[in-house]
Amino acid sequence: MPGRLFLETPISALAAALGAVADPADEDGPRLNMAPGQDVRVLNGERRLVRMRWGLIPMGRKNARGRPVMETIVNARSETVFDKSAFAGVARGVVPADGWYEWTGQKGRKTAWRIARHDCTPLYFAAITDRWHGPGGTQVDQVATITCDPNADVRDIHHRMGAILSRTEVSIWLDGPPEAAQGLLKPLADGTLRVEAMDVPPDG
Repeated sequence: MPGRLFLETPISALAAALGAVADPADEDGPRLNMAPGQDVRVLNGERRLVRMRWGLIPMGRKNARGRPVMETIVNARSETVFDKSAFAGVARGVVPADGWYEWTGQKGRKTAWRIARHDCTPLYFAAITDRWHGPGGTQVDQVATITCDPNADVRDIHHRMGAILSRTEVSIWLDGPPEAAQGLLKPLADGTLRVEAMDVPPDG
């Protein structure tokens, strides 16, 4: 599942590909290792590429047992995202990235894997978004990506992967009814991704 992302495609190129609006002054160069807690780019329902914090704090929400949900949610499971009370009232968004990293092996001897499309085009991760209201009137726009079962490309290195949308599915995810949107949360076609072992991923 995506726990670290990288994005090298310029924001202006993403905006053009997605038919979206982005602030030209918001171009910040390649992001080579984006981690939870940092800002990532998100395509919202208004077709704007905006910054949101990766990690959703479900403030005031309760789980099925009626207890407050306390943990920050980085990834939401496709099987339950439309059912859990913790996700009630969230909106849908899309996180564009050129790929993500996974790790396998024992602590201190882990192998890092770089995962991207064979054709080097961006990946569009299905996501949910929300606005956290904190003390003193603080407001933070936040996002969590959605995971599903892995495809054959990544099955050997992780038991989950991000739910990745095609360009034509982006609009359905953002605007479609829940049943149509949920039908998109499936593994990417086998053979789509290139998985490469590498040294420790770069900072940034």
